[in-house]
Amino acid sequence: MESITGTAELRDGKGDLIEIRVTGYGHPDAQRLSAEVQEEYVRRYGEGDLTELHPDDFEAPAGLFLIAYLDGEPVACGGWRAKQAGPHGLRDGDAELKRMFVVPRARGRGLARTVLRRLERTAAEAGRTRFVLETGTEQPEAVALYGSEGYDPIQKFGIYRDHPQSICLGKEFGGVPAV
Repeated sequence: MESITGTAELRDGKGDLIEIRVTGYGHPDAQRLSAEVQEEYVRRYGEGDLTELHPDDFEAPAGLFLIAYLDGEPVACGGWRAKQAGPHGLRDGDAELKRMFVVPRARGRGLARTVLRRLERTAAEAGRTRFVLETGTEQPEAVALYGSEGYDPIQKFGIYRDHPQSICLGKEFGGVPAV
């Protein structure tokens, strides 16, 4: 098991070597993938995600951002940031999942599930007790992934809580999740 700041190598669903690196959200590859996911949101919803994100949000111990590389190219990403109790059902100990994305050419390899599980594990290791996220009706693949990983509907939060296409999900950590 690598540390929160470590790098890991593993095989994907097609047997290719994947390197997962903790990079931070300010890393150029993270910014490039974030721009691609914003383009995806525009295609699906007509506009990008307006949620404010700052690289500091994803710095340990209050957050983490990682990238999966295939043949040295960044192909998947995701991060979490600590949340505190507040309106709309957020609790102390929550970690919000942000910018989960796999580039189209690398889909179908199990990368989203691998990234998600690694993020869950690092959040639990950092003392977080629940993952929360916001996705939408136009991302059925994401909704299916999260459902298959034990995420359940929770009270809507964030800037899209009143939007009819918004779906908010959460998952309690019952110990450190498996890799």
